[in-house]
Amino acid sequence: MIQLLFTVLGAEVGVVLVLLFRTPLRKLAILGLDRLKRGRGPVMVKTVAATVAVVLSSSLYSMLKIRSRSAELGSLTPTDQVLFSRHLLEASLMGYSLFLALIIDRLHHYIRELRGLRKNMEAVMKQNRVLEEAKSGSSEEIGSLKEQIEKLKAESETKSEEVKAAQASARALKKQSEGFLLEYDRLLEENQNLREQLQSIDLLLSHSDSKKQS
Repeated sequence: MIQLLFTVLGAEVGVVLVLLFRTPLRKLAILGLDRLKRGRGPVMVKTVAATVAVVLSSSLYSMLKIRSRSAELGSLTPTDQVLFSRHLLEASLMGYSLFLALIIDRLHHYIRELRGLRKNMEAVMKQNRVLEEAKSGSSEEIGSLKEQIEKLKAESETKSEEVKAAQASARALKKQSEGFLLEYDRLLEENQNLREQLQSIDLLLSHSDSKKQS
């Protein structure tokens, strides 16, 4: 489960990086996302997201149960520490995956809107040039076209700022994911140490039982 979540998280980070920079891969990623949002794609994506959310809620609930049990006992047992660390890791990975999926959806949406705005702006500017060259348009129509151009420019700047904000969020999330990988290695090491402690405790218990029997 954890390996699968890391694979999904890495793939999502890759898609975000592809969408951030203008490369041939960006066009392929946009085409792929366009197809994914057609037909049964949205239903499948929502189903997967709902399933991940349910599993995330289950992990959080298990963490709360372990916390409440530790409050009654006074401290966490080694087994509870291992389980708590595992649930925490899984919940964090699922949360990051859902957040990255939202970032990918918003980036795709803003990129498509920016392309539409640029096409509309180019069409309006061409029409404005034709009117100025022919000098057949009325001043009111030219003024209206200029207003449309200014409006489109303002919308384009707004969308560009939103895309920049999304890019900054993606970069920050990438740094967080790198830190999370380090935390994952530390948790694995702690998990191994706790297992070795449990094994040593079991050996001591079995040795004491054998002495009592003898």
